[in-house]
Amino acid sequence: MYDVVKGYELAKEFYGQYGIDVDKAIEICIKTPLSIHCWQGDDVVGFEKTAGGLTGGIQTTGNYPGKARTADELRADLEFAMKYIPGEKKVNLHANYQEADTFVDRDAIEPKHFEKWADWAVEKGIGLDFNPTYFSHPKSENGTLSNADEEIRKFWIEHGIRCRRIGQYFADRTGKPCVINHWTPDGDKEFPVDTLGPRMRLKDSYDQIFEATKDVKDVIDGIESKVFGIGLESYTVGSHEFCMGYVMSKKCDHIIMTLDTGHYHPTEVVSAKLGSVFAFTDSVLLHVSRPVRWDSDHVVAFDDETKAIMEELVRLNKLDKTYIATDFFDASINRTMAWIIGLRNVRKAMLAALLQPVEMMKELEAAGDKSARLAVTQEFKAAPFSLVWDYLCVKENAGLGMQWLDAAKKYESEVLSKR
Repeated sequence: MYDVVKGYELAKEFYGQYGIDVDKAIEICIKTPLSIHCWQGDDVVGFEKTAGGLTGGIQTTGNYPGKARTADELRADLEFAMKYIPGEKKVNLHANYQEADTFVDRDAIEPKHFEKWADWAVEKGIGLDFNPTYFSHPKSENGTLSNADEEIRKFWIEHGIRCRRIGQYFADRTGKPCVINHWTPDGDKEFPVDTLGPRMRLKDSYDQIFEATKDVKDVIDGIESKVFGIGLESYTVGSHEFCMGYVMSKKCDHIIMTLDTGHYHPTEVVSAKLGSVFAFTDSVLLHVSRPVRWDSDHVVAFDDETKAIMEELVRLNKLDKTYIATDFFDASINRTMAWIIGLRNVRKAMLAALLQPVEMMKELEAAGDKSARLAVTQEFKAAPFSLVWDYLCVKENAGLGMQWLDAAKKYESEVLSKR
């Protein structure tokens, strides 16, 4: 094994030439929370006392052994993965991960059904985020918050209300704000005649949820769009334009835009949207995934778009105004490894962005020297940030290089394979 400290010192010398404070970059990187989505560990099934497959345009593919079958198993898997994910962390839950002795429908969930999750989070010193589960339910077949059946729509409005109150419970227990993401799969396989009616009902439903819970504190709400879902290819009620319009019209500190990297047309990228969104709002919820053609939820890679997103957040000076969460589910590979790989790539991309001469590039741009600006941005693609990354991982006791892989294989052999 090479001398990590020596490599770190060499990297500091390199970056110092450009006025980059490596220690400050590391500090910012590890203090920026990343919210780990729980649903990678069990293929989005959850723990409700009812049987049923995924609906709402969501599919998992593969049947790799070792899926978490209980909340205790899921928490154990998360604990293992978190050992190798450096920096501050939160865990992101969906409402269908409730723990109740008997069936509790989604319009009746309460904080007590998530008490074990809160106890665990307090013990681990982490925050909890939350999501209403507006899919995979008998009453979600023809839409949820936009449903034309007022009784069904009322059911889902109550679900949203209860989720916001659970969010405050999480914030009160952990001492950290709870970020709630609202995403509905409502849409149509064919082109509807009335495209406005469902959107007006969705708008009214959100309004009712927020009005009924206006006393809720320390909860931030993201409104998430999607271009389409499987079986809902032609029309999505909560389109990007709808969600962005709703957020901007509210002019409210706790209602913000969610940008999911896998929820747009393949020719669109979230990195190109951030500047426009931040022109009208102070905060953004970011769901980091990896789209492959039309499939939106692959394990996050250290790819150009992930790096571009982090570069944009750093250059806009909005990293501390962005709530960053991951959102992917792959049932074809080891699920704990998927967490580790994806979250490490997000953190790695963040560090790489923090180790760029942003002020120098801005000065060149302001001076109109576009040639030099291009030269600097390209030169830093080969900068030795990996030496700093290794040092950060050692500093956080998160495993140097591929050291975590042996531990993951051992965990698979001793724990996952026995399920």
